[in-house]
Amino acid sequence: MIVGLTGGIGSGKSTIAKLFKELGVPVYDSDKEAKNLMNTSKPIRDSLIKLLGKKAYKGKVLNRDYISSKVFKDDDLLSQLNAIVHPKVKKHFKDWCAEQDAPYVIQETALIFENKAQGNYDKIILVTAPVSVRIARVMDRDEVDESAVLDRIHNQLTDEEKSGMADYLVENIDLKKTSESIKQIHDQLLAEAN
Repeated sequence: MIVGLTGGIGSGKSTIAKLFKELGVPVYDSDKEAKNLMNTSKPIRDSLIKLLGKKAYKGKVLNRDYISSKVFKDDDLLSQLNAIVHPKVKKHFKDWCAEQDAPYVIQETALIFENKAQGNYDKIILVTAPVSVRIARVMDRDEVDESAVLDRIHNQLTDEEKSGMADYLVENIDLKKTSESIKQIHDQLLAEAN
């Protein structure tokens, strides 16, 4: 069974993914794998340089700040970047799934609903948190200003828009309550997968 784990930037998807890992669930971090592929795949690298120019890389390493400054203010560029990277991540995830031996796996990915990809999952977990909390988390984590966070937030659907499409909602504010919710969801998913 394939479970999607999604939520807006700063909602705490990685924290939730870690809780599932602690329960023995294989978790695929799409963002991490996409960055890895952008740093290691020559075809992706060549396409990104063609799209965004030589500044897209510092030496052999992806220039994330430069790319973010370009794509999060330009929907067309963002769509083109996604068209380059997403198919490669999708194939990598499929290959990864084939190697797993578990009742269910989780794919942590930010844009399930935005990319109309909900049909790829048996179940979807949506992680939510108030926008003010999300902004503070991302500013702290990425050392960016509020406007940079808002640029990213505006490229995503709101929690309200996504909540009706998800199978499970996890409000990620209090870690103890969140952990309890994850254990309940895990038990339900195990029951369904077996």
